[in-house]
Amino acid sequence: MQATETATMPDARRALEICNACRYCEGFCAVFPAMERRREFPAADLGFLANLCHGCNGCYHACQYAPPHEWALNLPAALARVRHESWSETIRPAALRGLLRRPLAATAGAVLAAGLAALASAHGRATAHTGPGAFYAVIPLATLIALGAATLLFALLAMAASTLAAWRGLGGTPRSIHVLRALHDAATLKNLGGGGGLCPYPGERPSGARRHAHHALAGGFLLAFAATSVATIDEHVLGWHAPYPWLSLPVLLGTAGGVLMLAGAAGLIALKRLADPAPLAAETLAADQVLLWLLAAIAASGLALLALRETAAMPLLLVLHLALVLGLFVTMPFGKFLHAPHRFAALVRDAMERDSARS
Repeated sequence: MQATETATMPDARRALEICNACRYCEGFCAVFPAMERRREFPAADLGFLANLCHGCNGCYHACQYAPPHEWALNLPAALARVRHESWSETIRPAALRGLLRRPLAATAGAVLAAGLAALASAHGRATAHTGPGAFYAVIPLATLIALGAATLLFALLAMAASTLAAWRGLGGTPRSIHVLRALHDAATLKNLGGGGGLCPYPGERPSGARRHAHHALAGGFLLAFAATSVATIDEHVLGWHAPYPWLSLPVLLGTAGGVLMLAGAAGLIALKRLADPAPLAAETLAADQVLLWLLAAIAASGLALLALRETAAMPLLLVLHLALVLGLFVTMPFGKFLHAPHRFAALVRDAMERDSARS
């Protein structure tokens, strides 16, 4: 697949060409060694470098050619715009590409549609339901499985198709060692260092706040996924029906996951509000905010459902939580969540190139 030249690429190409001549920031993150391995920057390579960038903004604060210099070099903002467009160009189905530019409307529409579907499948009155199988007295288990499986399968297939479309522009087949190195770099946020191990975000002073908040959010998300996986085994293998006791493994994992997700999302939202706007691409920020608020709402509604599961509020909270989760699944292939598979693919590609450069 030939990558498409987009309107934002000339500015990013100009910035990278200046950086390639200067090389003052070559130790800041993986973008600069990858840049130095190139003399030209075709569209596919620009997309790769843009997704390899973690937006720490360290290079902007260190740059002698940043505004008010007449060259007005702003590499983080230029790469953020290319990154956003690289997702848009590869979104599958292609008919959904325009939704990336309207994240709030797209997410609100998805959550509303999911909520209506959940309400349509609900039965009984908004009254307290207790004991094993209480949730299924509100929405049948078969319906919960069908809605969750259909939307999650759509999300995974669409995101895989998007990432493969971007990968084909670069070519090559990774080995297992490349995938493992990429997993390490992703898990440790190695490239969120800004040249000194800490990220100059939200301001110019180095700070670990963004890394800690991101780790809390990602860790909470994984714990929530683990809770769902354990609950699935309990339900379908052991025959134990939800809701589960307070000290059961699904509840403990889910509670920890919800608290970490809420803390991480709240931290990132606060940091974005405090962030220096100069190195940011303002037109890309809405997608970030919408995803963070959605994840925070999912965590908060899940914790509320857990706390009030034996009260008359449970049916409404169950429908709300289900609508938010399904809304996340539906919007993952055309929202900010796309950064996860695209950035991981860029880390795999970088591992391949580093391996090749050493041989």
